[in-house]
Amino acid sequence: MAKTVTLREAWSGEADCRNCALRTTVLFAGLEAEDFDRIHDPIDQFNLKPGTPLYQAGDHGDYMYTVRSGSLKLVQYLPDGSQRIVRIARGTDVLGLEALLGETYQHDAVALQRCEVCRFPTRVVKELGRESPKLHQELMSRWQRALQEADAWLTELSTGSARQRVARLLLRLVRDRETSECELFSREDMGAMLGITTETASRTIAGFKRESLLVESRPNSFLLDIPNLRRIAED
Repeated sequence: MAKTVTLREAWSGEADCRNCALRTTVLFAGLEAEDFDRIHDPIDQFNLKPGTPLYQAGDHGDYMYTVRSGSLKLVQYLPDGSQRIVRIARGTDVLGLEALLGETYQHDAVALQRCEVCRFPTRVVKELGRESPKLHQELMSRWQRALQEADAWLTELSTGSARQRVARLLLRLVRDRETSECELFSREDMGAMLGITTETASRTIAGFKRESLLVESRPNSFLLDIPNLRRIAED
């Protein structure tokens, strides 16, 4: 069930939003309290189970989203019906930026893990952006980050051997984290992320486990041997 709060409550840290991505990602950090006084549209906070779609390609972009926790895959479908995961959205990422241009969503966004998500109307961001150069600049920074991430997926995760691709993906999953622990996705999803078959993804992960490059710490959660994975990724 969705929990609804106001944009001002989320920004100010009220209504149990102190760890909300709306605040910590500084998307709205440059705004003042009075900027929100005339905005009455609600923010919906809700959970998604793995496999649940957040939105689908072609849907009208009425909302933007922030990921509070968990991860979602952004999927495009190829003419033969197969899927390609073009990137992963994780905690603090903003989704639906294309809606600011009046466009429909470009991908299917589907939960990979249990997620907490905030949804807020695109109209509100447009309205605040017209009044705040700081917000406009931050939105442009978000566009740039999304483009850089897309470029990285194209260059790092779609080239090289299967071992290199899997190693690079694992390293990206723990990038900017204080721990080397990460959860693995299904082998089908990994194959769709890396442009390899499900069987190849399974064999590669099994090989990494045998070499102790992945050590299971709890069910489906693994500690990574970062130095040796980095060596494989850079070979």
